Amino acid sequence: MYQTDPPRPAKETLPTMYDLPSEDPEEPGLPDEFHDFQPQLLRETFCPPSYPRDQIFVGADLNLYYDVRHPQWYKRPDWFGVVGVSRFYEQRDLRLSYVMWQEGVSPFIVVELLSPTTESEDLGQTLREIDQPPSKWAVYERILRIPYYVVFSRYTNELRIFELKGLNYQQVRLDTERFWLPELGLGLGVWSGSYQEVNGRWLRWYDELGNWIPTGSEQAQQAQDQLQQTKQQLQEAEQEAQLERQEKELAQQQAARLAERLRQLGIDPEEV
Repeated sequence: MYQTDPPRPAKETLPTMYDLPSEDPEEPGLPDEFHDFQPQLLRETFCPPSYPRDQIFVGADLNLYYDVRHPQWYKRPDWFGVVGVSRFYEQRDLRLSYVMWQEGVSPFIVVELLSPTTESEDLGQTLREIDQPPSKWAVYERILRIPYYVVFSRYTNELRIFELKGLNYQQVRLDTERFWLPELGLGLGVWSGSYQEVNGRWLRWYDELGNWIPTGSEQAQQAQDQLQQTKQQLQEAEQEAQLERQEKELAQQQAARLAERLRQLGIDPEEV
């Protein structure tokens, strides 16, 4: 295609998310329940405080198109987060996929959940054949230059974090199962608990105080607990006020009986 003067916008000359496939039923490694729940937990708890909500986009099992020279090539991360980009495509549409030459902003962090059929691909241990797309590792490291690449295995509960240093990823040494990302004002760690009524070890985000970011259901439960606690406090306060009224009435009755007794004895209570 010949270039024009002035150049035409990319969305007029290159495929957009509406033109590119958004799913491939034949692709191996289709999501199981863990691959559904874990990205959902990451989505629910990803709320970088330095960015407004309308400037945060989260993708899960979504086609990520990365090479303008090969517009049909894509990777499909289990989860990725982008900051500084509109929540909606062109401020109005839910995304069918994430097309780099349209968006112009690379993901800041990507998470892959290891499985036996995808582990070699996720860790960059496969050899690239001629005219075949590069591995996920190569795309994240060399093409998209994603600052943080996270891999987590639910089989071993091992969390590995790779940070882009210069041209290559370097594995971060973790003394605990937590890692703080100062650019986001959030930390990512392994949490033991129940999510979607499933007990297990899960990746989730935490705040600067080390508290796990609550999910929507947890926030609702906290609000319900707070309401119940407030009701209990009101009931206790009402009971205490009622007890004080009863004690006051009893004291008044005792004072009245004493005054009556004094009058019977010929003594004016007001002079006592």
